[in-house]
Amino acid sequence: MTPVDLLVFGPHPDDLEIGLGGTIALHAAAGWRVGLCDLTRGEMGSNGTPEERLREAEEARVVLGAAWRENLGWPDRGITGDRAQLDQVTRLVRSCQPRVAAIPYWQDRHPDHVAASRVLTEAIFNARLRRYQLEGGGPAAWAPEWVCYYFINDDGPISFAIDVSAHYDAKRRALECYRSQFMPEGPGAAETRLTAPTFARLISSRDARFGALAGVAYAEGLVVKEPVLRPNLLKDWTARPASRSDR
Repeated sequence: MTPVDLLVFGPHPDDLEIGLGGTIALHAAAGWRVGLCDLTRGEMGSNGTPEERLREAEEARVVLGAAWRENLGWPDRGITGDRAQLDQVTRLVRSCQPRVAAIPYWQDRHPDHVAASRVLTEAIFNARLRRYQLEGGGPAAWAPEWVCYYFINDDGPISFAIDVSAHYDAKRRALECYRSQFMPEGPGAAETRLTAPTFARLISSRDARFGALAGVAYAEGLVVKEPVLRPNLLKDWTARPASRSDR
């Protein structure tokens, strides 16, 4: 994979759009190179085939403006964190050298999302260790500047929020690409949590709530494990300091 500024991981196709679609679109529109990586093809889902989900994921990538999208093909409900899986992610991180990696938050109602958070955290840590050797060799060690955790089903206290108001339409359109999950058709279509109108409202209401707390229309919340360092207490550091005559 070619180098990127931001690398976003999702357990299943549509997860990273649910949690971080607006942020992805924002960075891509601003000229940052964004890479996307799905761990599984979501074959255990009640609706859609793996082939359909791969096509939908590619459609969503185009809508969001990401440079590329990779699917590691891990078994759905089989995110175990064995050496092979860890090394796949470690190799990817070392190859595309992201400045920032975004992965699912470590608490979620879906066990795969929890497992993905744990495995990705370990693999990204391995990527920074120069003595961690990949089988058959590979790229040199690489450490992203930081790892950010995003919410999929649930939420919690956030470290900061990203204003995605101007790019929220792109998030909606990216989610609409997943017709097999949110709008399945045909005699074999099953009603699921995703097909219910309440699920779409859950996503938009969460983003609207984070936005309201920050004073904007829509925002996506993220969590980091280290303190967020600021240069001072001023909200806008670029503003001119008040002179004595102004006081």
